[in-house]
Amino acid sequence: MPGLDLLLSNLLQPIVLAFLLGAIAGFVKSELELPEPVIKLLSIYLLFSLGLTGGRELAKAEIGDVLPLLAATTVLTFAIPSGAYLVARRLGGLDVSNSAALAAHYGSVSTATFFASMSFATAMGAPAEGYLAAMVALMEFGVIYSLVLARVASGRREGGGVKAAELVLSVVRGRGILLLLGGMVIGAIANDKQWAQISPFYESLFRGMLMLFLLEMGITAARQITAFRQVGAFMVAFGVALPIVHGLAGVAIGHTVGLSTGGAFVFGAICASASFIDAPAACRASLPEANPGIYLTSSLGITLPFNLLAGLPLYWAFASWLAR
Repeated sequence: MPGLDLLLSNLLQPIVLAFLLGAIAGFVKSELELPEPVIKLLSIYLLFSLGLTGGRELAKAEIGDVLPLLAATTVLTFAIPSGAYLVARRLGGLDVSNSAALAAHYGSVSTATFFASMSFATAMGAPAEGYLAAMVALMEFGVIYSLVLARVASGRREGGGVKAAELVLSVVRGRGILLLLGGMVIGAIANDKQWAQISPFYESLFRGMLMLFLLEMGITAARQITAFRQVGAFMVAFGVALPIVHGLAGVAIGHTVGLSTGGAFVFGAICASASFIDAPAACRASLPEANPGIYLTSSLGITLPFNLLAGLPLYWAFASWLAR
C-alpha cells in the first residue's frame, strides 16, 4: 500500500527517529536532557540558517511569483486563529481566554514542524522554496490578532492588561522573527563567494542540529502526555482534526498560488502546525487566566507528535496527488 509505505518511510527518517527516541526517554523518565542554553543555541542556529537560505532563494525569485503567496498567507494569518477560536468557543465550550490562547498557538507556527517539513521535502527529492521562511515570520502575527480577539470578546478596555503596542513589540522582539527576517536580509545581500565561505556551517550541519532539537522536543512532548486527562477527549480531537483541515487547505492553497510540490507541502505543514515556543510566552503575559495545561498539551503533546508522525506523510500525499 503506497500510503503505508510513505508512513513507514517517514517514521524511519533519522529526524523522526530522534523525536521518537526523545519521547521514549520522556516516557521512562530518563535522565537524558539537553541543557537549556544548548536548546536555545539549537533554536537560534536553525532559525538563522533557514533565514539565510530563504534570503538566498528570495533574492532569486520573481516578485510576481511571491505576491500571490504573500496575499494568501496574510489572509490565513487571520483566518486560522479565527477558526480555531470559534471551534474552541462554540464546540468545545471553552471560555474566552482559553479559546484565544488556543487560537494564538494554532495561528502561530511550530518551527520544529517547519524544520522537519523542509527536511522531509528535501528527502523526497522535491526541495521547497526557501522563501517560505518569510511566510513563517508573517504568520507569527497571528498571535497578536488572537490576543486582540480575546480583548474584544471579553470587552476589555485599552487601559487593562497588556497594550496593543506592547503586543506588537513582543512579537517583533521575539527571536523567531528577528532571526528569520534578519537572516533573510543577510542571505539576500551575500554574493556567491561570500555564501560559499559560510554555507558549510549553515547547510551541511543543519540536519544534525535538527536531530538534536527534535530529540529534546520528543522529551518535552512526552512530559505533556500526563496532562491528557486534563484536556479531555474534545481537546485530543481538536489537536488532531485542526491540523488535518489546516494542512490540507494549506497544501491546496500553496498549489493554487504556484508553489512546487515540495513548496505546497511545506506550506501545508506550516498551516497545520501549532506554536509551543513564542505563543506560550505571549499568552502567559497577556492571558494569565488561560490554562497552560490546555494550550500546551494540545499544541506540544498532541499536534506536534501527530504532525511529525502522521501529518507530514498525509500532506505530502495530498501535494503529490494535486501535482499529477
